[in-house]
Amino acid sequence: MESSNEKRPNARPQPADRGWTDRIAHGTRIVFWLFMAIAFLYPTVQAYWRNSERTQILKRFQQERRSQVIGLIHRQDTVSFLGLPVTSYISIEDSELILRVIRRTPPEQPIDVVLHTPGGLVLAAEQIAKALADHKGKVTVFVPHYAMSGGTLIALAADEIVMDPNAVLGPVDPQIGQVPAASILKVLEVKKPDQVSDLTLVLADVARKARVQVTSFVSDLLLKHMPKDKASELALILTEGRWTHDYPITVQQARSLGISVSTDMPRTVYELMDLYPQAGAGRPSVLYVPMGRGAGAADGSPAAMPALP
Repeated sequence: MESSNEKRPNARPQPADRGWTDRIAHGTRIVFWLFMAIAFLYPTVQAYWRNSERTQILKRFQQERRSQVIGLIHRQDTVSFLGLPVTSYISIEDSELILRVIRRTPPEQPIDVVLHTPGGLVLAAEQIAKALADHKGKVTVFVPHYAMSGGTLIALAADEIVMDPNAVLGPVDPQIGQVPAASILKVLEVKKPDQVSDLTLVLADVARKARVQVTSFVSDLLLKHMPKDKASELALILTEGRWTHDYPITVQQARSLGISVSTDMPRTVYELMDLYPQAGAGRPSVLYVPMGRGAGAADGSPAAMPALP
């Protein structure tokens, strides 16, 4: 028989020991869930305050310029979401919102566009450019860093283009999928039709039509600012595919092509761009502050309420 004074090897913890163990486990769970709540809410709170800062800068810029200010701002960086790349570009959603803003802006009211984009859908870019070109008030486009492809198309619709001295525009030659239309047509110059696939022939037909359509559209845009022969010449240069699609057209080269460019960039534009850091997702690509009249805008929305997609 075992002595009553000997400790059993598998003796259970005393009630006091279990109490401390339970308290530690309970505290650990609280800390864990508190950490998870903070980690989940922090990006939302951060995005809210950043959007509020953007809104305040837009209000100030709008008051300084006495204009309707629109920001069309994308980042060309790729953000990984569930292992899949997500890129930001000019989309139909962008064009729908910008057309709505332009429609609500009085005809004689100036419009300022802060433009930072790698480009996007031709249809969306052409819709925005056409609406800006038809607006009676002065349209100014500010390019702090770059406005490539469809962004350049939008810039060409403005009455005034303001660029940072180191900012660039780009060619507006159409792309068929991921391939330049000019390169597809080049294939038929070096090969006979019976040496290429039917798909290549179809793509070449689409490429030829796309070049004609974009060249015609750009030429019509430029007629607002230059004679017909000069407009046609510049439209051909920008759409024929003489450069790669990401070729940077600097301020100096834009001027040599006949594009009127100013470098008097307001400091407020840079302040706005500072609120668009390179990393991160979920930021709005189009934003504006309705002009409003008195306590509310014409459509009943609050005058100081930011309109975000």
